[in-house]
Amino acid sequence: MRPSQPDILIAGAGIIGASLAWQLARKGCRVLVCDAGKPGGEASWAGAGMLAPASEYEKPGEWLDFALHSLALYREFVRRLEEDSGVGIEFSQCGSLEIASGEKEFSLLRDRAIRQRQSGIETQIFPPAELPGRVPRLAPSAGGAVFYPNDGQVDPRTVSEALRAALSRRGVELRKQTRVANLYPHASGVDVRLGNGETVSTTMAVICAGAWSSQIAVAGYSLVEAFPVKGHLVGYRLPPGTLPHVIRCGRTYIVQRTTGYTIAGSSEERAGFDRNVDAGIVSEIHEAAVRLAPGLLPARPDDAWTGFRPATALPHPLIEQLGESPVWLAYGHYRNGILLAPATAERLTKVLTASLGMD
Repeated sequence: MRPSQPDILIAGAGIIGASLAWQLARKGCRVLVCDAGKPGGEASWAGAGMLAPASEYEKPGEWLDFALHSLALYREFVRRLEEDSGVGIEFSQCGSLEIASGEKEFSLLRDRAIRQRQSGIETQIFPPAELPGRVPRLAPSAGGAVFYPNDGQVDPRTVSEALRAALSRRGVELRKQTRVANLYPHASGVDVRLGNGETVSTTMAVICAGAWSSQIAVAGYSLVEAFPVKGHLVGYRLPPGTLPHVIRCGRTYIVQRTTGYTIAGSSEERAGFDRNVDAGIVSEIHEAAVRLAPGLLPARPDDAWTGFRPATALPHPLIEQLGESPVWLAYGHYRNGILLAPATAERLTKVLTASLGMD
C-alpha cells in the first residue's frame, strides 16, 4: 500500500539506502525508497564484499573506530536480516591475510600491526617461513603477512536480495527506475520532485545515491560532489575451501565465497560512467592474482565486470545532516560501502527516529 506521505524518503536503494530503510521500517517509520535503476544494481552488485577495516583505515581515529564497530555489527545484522527476509546470506568471518611483497614491506606491516594492537585490533604476525602452512598456494616469494582473524567477507548480492525481501515484508514502498531529481526543503518537511514529474511530500529525505548523489539538486544548498571511480573485477569458479582466508597484497586481493566462487580485483580509474570491460585490465588483474597465489587459479577468469565506487574529494563518507535542513546525506563510502552499511544505517536510524519522536 502506497503511503500518502512517508515519514522519510530515501534516494537510492543500494546497500546503504536499503539497509537504512530496513532499519527505519523496523522502528515503525513509513519509508519510501526511490532508485533510478535497479535496486542494489550498481556498486552493491559489483563489490567483492571484503570486510577488512584494519587494512582500509590504517590510522587510528573516528573512521577506523566506525569501521571496526560496523564489522562488529555484521553477524547480528546478517542474522536479523535473514530472519526478516527468509533469504540466506553468504557471510563468513574467515579472517584476512595482508601479505608483504618483500622484507621492507613486511617490516612496515609488522610495525603497523603492533600499533593496531594498542587500539584493540587483534592481529597475528607471520614471518615468511610460516606462510606456506597458513595458505599453501601463496607465492614462495611472499615476504610474510599480518593476519586479522576477525575480518571476513559477505556477498553483497545476497545482502541486496535479502534487503529487498525484508523491505517488502515490512511494508516499505520501493520504486525502481524512479529518479529523484530535486529536493525542496521547507519548515515542515521536504517536497521531492521525481524524474517523471511527480511530487512527493515527506517529513525528511536522505540522499544515498552513490556516485550519482550530487546530481540530486537541493534547493538552497550545494552538495559535495560525488563521482565514480571505476573498478574491474574478475571471477573464478573453484572448489569450495581452496582459499581459507581473504588475501591481499598491495592493490591485489582475492576473496572466496563458501561456494568456492572466487573474486580477484581490482583497478581504479577516473573514467566517468563508462561501463565497458577492458580486456587488458582484466588480464592485468588476473596475472597479479596468479602471482599472489600460483596454483590456485585457472588459466583465465570465468567472469569479468566493472563497478562504480562512489567517491568524493573527502577522505571519509558523508553521514550527516545537510545544514539545518530536513535532508540527510549518506554517500561517498568509496571502497567501503558494504563494510560500513550496518553502522551507517544504525547511526542515521537513531538520529532520524529521534527527530520524528520515535526513539
